[in-house]
Amino acid sequence: EKLCFSAVFELNDEAKIVKEWFGRTVIYSDRRFTYEEAQEVIETGKGDLSEEIKVMDKLAKKMRKERFRNGAIGFEKAEVKFKLDEHGMPIDVYVKENKDSNKLIEEYMLLANKRVAEFIGKSKGKDGEPKRTFVYRVHDVPVTDKLNNFAAFANKFGYKIHTKTNKEISNSLNKLMNDVHGKKEQNVLEQLAIRTMSKAIYTTDNIGHYGLAFDYYTHFTSPIRRYPDVMVHRLLEHYLKGGKSVDDDYYENACKHSSHKEMKATEAERNSIKYKQVQFLH
Repeated sequence: EKLCFSAVFELNDEAKIVKEWFGRTVIYSDRRFTYEEAQEVIETGKGDLSEEIKVMDKLAKKMRKERFRNGAIGFEKAEVKFKLDEHGMPIDVYVKENKDSNKLIEEYMLLANKRVAEFIGKSKGKDGEPKRTFVYRVHDVPVTDKLNNFAAFANKFGYKIHTKTNKEISNSLNKLMNDVHGKKEQNVLEQLAIRTMSKAIYTTDNIGHYGLAFDYYTHFTSPIRRYPDVMVHRLLEHYLKGGKSVDDDYYENACKHSSHKEMKATEAERNSIKYKQVQFLH
């Protein structure tokens, strides 16, 4: 048995929300799947809970399609993984594939994160207070100079990036991601496209999430126990109990601290991958 904070949804055939509920739960996993096991069920239509997985996959694909229709950007950078021996030395290196089972989980996590943020951000607090302090995950529009430089670079490979409106930018970048797939310039253009974007951060000042095309977004799902998720859980419970808005400055400082630590962690992850790659080449 595991103690959890859950977002529970009932969806119709068009992946629209019929009912939703947030609260503390106790869960007991009757069957746990690896991504590979779930992928096999999606591909073959056979195996444990095959009907349930097929329904979830169908709904996830509808949510994903709508997200891109609304202007979301589909960055799928290559994720390098290693097989290590008993001494931690790399004996093989491979690129992790992002298949339908990964995308299925991603869509439901995005749904929970978005709806929790909307539940707090859009609703009025006690006594009609207009804004309740909350922890958001925000992503600003791209910096014009960086975007123009990237567009000029991509143009040398024969790819056109339109930079006039946000919708044009997102459509161009999605077309680019599709067009470069499987080509020798794929990795360099994908990496540069990601670095052209503004960095997503944690803040109490909600400006929306440009990359996901969401007006409200947070990190409620907590697969790696991020501290911002813990803050979100505590604040959500506080407001569900009818609590008044909390001190904004305290949470903004905690958000800045979390964003800074996230950058350090990302840097450490990149360095560790480079280190293992060099060990493998050696």
